[in-house]
Amino acid sequence: MAKVTVNSIKNLKQSGEKFSVLTAYDYSTAKYIDEAGTDIVLIGDSLAMVALGYENTNSIGVDEMAIFTKAVAKGVKRAMVITDMPFLSYHTDIPTAIKNCGNMIKLGANGVKIEGFSDYILEVIKRLVETGIPVIGHLGFTPQFLNTIGGYKIQGKTQEAAEEILAQAKKLEQAGVFAVVLEMVPESCGKYITENISIPTISCGAGRFCDAQVLVSDDLFGKFSDFTPKFARKYGDMKSLILDCAKQYNEDVKSGKFPSEKEVF
Repeated sequence: MAKVTVNSIKNLKQSGEKFSVLTAYDYSTAKYIDEAGTDIVLIGDSLAMVALGYENTNSIGVDEMAIFTKAVAKGVKRAMVITDMPFLSYHTDIPTAIKNCGNMIKLGANGVKIEGFSDYILEVIKRLVETGIPVIGHLGFTPQFLNTIGGYKIQGKTQEAAEEILAQAKKLEQAGVFAVVLEMVPESCGKYITENISIPTISCGAGRFCDAQVLVSDDLFGKFSDFTPKFARKYGDMKSLILDCAKQYNEDVKSGKFPSEKEVF
């Protein structure tokens, strides 16, 4: 199957076809997600919590994201691979932003995701795109700005707030992003923005009318159990599977059932 690209994602918007986005943090999971037909595989900074046990996404650094990007990229053949650029990896100055984002491309990513909105971020996006690095924007609730937002709060709840997010989305589009994530906004807000910009919108708790949906794979698989966002759907119960397998193995080792004659040289 043909590789998913910036152009093919944009074409899906024009044709009215929805597409899927899932996170992955390791080679084998990325391989299976890709084989399942997922269109974009995101190395989300959510791995800070679900894979590394950090308290929030701001705790992960660019060197750690590089390790996971390299692993995921090796497992993907068809999907577009996007790296979530972590806190402070693009905030200090434009040369550092280009270097950090460019390094992810060297490691196998096909693009990066940048959170937030400001004149500086718009300039970063312009320079990245000029450098040849595709960018996805991220508006609404932006986890890297958790401390200034004041907690995990739904954004865009009023018409005025929705208009502001739409204006930001249009400026991100002008700066060169090929898609934008809308996180934790009312469905009406997600629909309004989707209908009024020409680039695809990716819903992360932004309702049914966006052009795509994204979930953290550990939520979808039922592997991460510390908490589950309202907008996440659990398609499996990997927690129970892992517990059952580990318990059975533990019992078999202690009872002498493992290894058997078939499993020795």
